Amino acid sequence: MGKLANDRAPGSPELPAGGGKWPTRAVPGLTVRKAMEIPALTGARLLAGENGLDRVVQRANIMEVPDILPWVKPNELLLTTGYPLRNTPQGLPGLVAELDARGLAALGVKLHRYLDALPDEMIDEADRLGLPLLLLPDAVGFDDILNQVLTGVLNKQAAALERSWEVHHALLSVVLDGGGLTELVTKTSAVLGVPIMVTTADGRILAEGGNVDDLASWRHTPCFDTSGRFRTEYEPGGVHSHVDVPGRHAVVSIVAGRVDHGRIVAFARHRALDDADVNVLERAATVAALAVNKQLAVTAVESKYRGDFLRDVLVGRAGDRDRIVAHCESLGWDVGRDLVVVVAELDPESGPAGPPGPQLRPVQERFTVAWQTVVGRRDPRAAVVGFAQEVVALLPVGSRLDPESAVREAVRQVAGDGGGGRRSFSTGVSRVVDDPARLPVGYEQARRAVDVGRQMNGRGSLAHFDSLGSFRLLSQIEDREELRGFVRETLHGLAAEDDPEMEDLRHTLKVLLDTNLNVAEAARQLHFHYNTLRYRISKLERILGPFTTDPELRLDLALALKVLQMRGIG
Repeated sequence: MGKLANDRAPGSPELPAGGGKWPTRAVPGLTVRKAMEIPALTGARLLAGENGLDRVVQRANIMEVPDILPWVKPNELLLTTGYPLRNTPQGLPGLVAELDARGLAALGVKLHRYLDALPDEMIDEADRLGLPLLLLPDAVGFDDILNQVLTGVLNKQAAALERSWEVHHALLSVVLDGGGLTELVTKTSAVLGVPIMVTTADGRILAEGGNVDDLASWRHTPCFDTSGRFRTEYEPGGVHSHVDVPGRHAVVSIVAGRVDHGRIVAFARHRALDDADVNVLERAATVAALAVNKQLAVTAVESKYRGDFLRDVLVGRAGDRDRIVAHCESLGWDVGRDLVVVVAELDPESGPAGPPGPQLRPVQERFTVAWQTVVGRRDPRAAVVGFAQEVVALLPVGSRLDPESAVREAVRQVAGDGGGGRRSFSTGVSRVVDDPARLPVGYEQARRAVDVGRQMNGRGSLAHFDSLGSFRLLSQIEDREELRGFVRETLHGLAAEDDPEMEDLRHTLKVLLDTNLNVAEAARQLHFHYNTLRYRISKLERILGPFTTDPELRLDLALALKVLQMRGIG
C-alpha cells in the first residue's frame, strides 16, 4: 500500500521559462538578417545588436520628425537621419531602450547631415538589448530601401500563404481518405523535415512521425518528465529554446470550438523554426482537431458497447467462461490469462478552478484516455474501460513482472509525475484472477481496496486487497459514531489527536504492539533507553489498563489504533 498519484507539481526544477522576449511566431515577414541581403542594404554596416538579427520585419517606415517615439510600430524597420537625434545625444541610450520596448525590429540611421557619429553609449545599449543598429550608406535612397523591404515582406507573406494552403489541402486529404493522427503527423513531418508529435492537453503522446531515433532522443530531454509525458504546463504556444535542450521546438494547441484537445509539437535540432513552420503546424492542428473529433465519435460508440459488456462481466451477467473469452477476443481483449483487476477513481476535487481559456474535455474522459494510452502501450490486448466514476483495467501479470510492480508502473505513468494540472486519483488492485468467471470477485476486491486505501492514506493512494487486513472489516462498519465511541472508550486520553504528548504515547503503544511487547526490540526501534521505555509502559497502563498481561485488551487497542489510522473516522 502506498501513495503514488499526486497533485500537480508546484514548479519545474529542470526547465527554465522558454521562448525569449522575441518569439519567432508572427505574421510572416523577413528577419533583419534577410532584410540586410536586399540590394539597397548590401552596403549597410551593423553597428550593434547582432543577437537580434532574427527579429522579424513586417513593415518599414521613414521618420525624420523630432519626436519619433509615438509613431513607432512593432516589428518595424525604422529609417531615419541624424536630424531627430542631433539635439539629445546624451539621451540616445534611453531612446534605444524605448524603441526596444515598443517592439522595433531594427533602426537604420544615415549620418553626416546632422550628426557625424552615434555615441558609444547608444551603441552599447543597442548591443545589450539585441536591437540591430544599422549605419546606412549615403548613396542609397530611403525610398529604395522602403520599396525593396516591403516587396520582400509581401513576397514572403504570399509564399507562406500559398504553402500553408497547399499543406492544408494535403493534410485534409489525409483525414478525408480515412487517415488518423499517425498518418497526419507523418505527413506533417515530411513537409517540415522535422520530428512531430501529437499529445493530449496534459502531454501524453498520441501519435508521432519522423525519424525514430530523433523522436527517442527528444523524449530524453527535460521537455518530458520521467513518465514520458510532454510537459505542457511549462510549454506555452510558440517557438521555444531552453539552455538544457538542444535545438528548438514549436508548440501549437489543437482546439475545436472551445475544447482543448491537445498539442502538436515540432522538434528541430539542426535548424531554426520560424513563423512559416508555425503556420504549417497551425494548419496541421486544425486538421488534427477534425481527426480527433472523428475518432472521439467512433470511440464513443465503441466504448459504450465495450463498457456495457465489461460491466456485465464484472457483475457476473456475461455467461460462462467460454462465452466471455470468445466475446472479449472479438473486442481485441485477451482475458484467458492471469490478470489483476485494477480500479482507479479520481479523488474529490479541491482547490481553485483553473484559469479561463479553452475548455478541456470532461475530466473522466481524459482520465480514461490516460489509462488506455498507458496500458495500451504496454499490452494492446489488455481491457481498459471508463465508467461514470471509475476506470477499470484488466492487467496481465507474468513471470517477469510481479503484479505489484506492474500496477505501480502503470499508476506512475498515468500520474505523469503530477504535472499538467491533472487530478489526483486513488487505485485499488485485486488478487490475481486465474479464471474469467472470477472477475466479479476481483472487481469487488479492487473496489474495496480503493475505498479503504483512500481512508488509510488519503488522496493518491495505491492499495492492494491482500494488504488491507483488518481494515477490510472496519471499513464495512457504516456507523462511524460507533467507531468513534469504540476509540474513545478503548484509548481514553490517548484518543486526543490534537495533543502532541498523547500522539507520542500512541506511537509508543503501536511499536510495542507491533513487536509483540518485546521491550528490547521496541526500545531499539524507538531509540529509547530500556528503562525509559519501561517508564512509558507504566504510564500507558495507568491510562489504558494492564495491556501487557491482558491479550483481549491488546486486541482492542490494536483495533482502535487502526480505526484512528482510517481517515475521517477517528
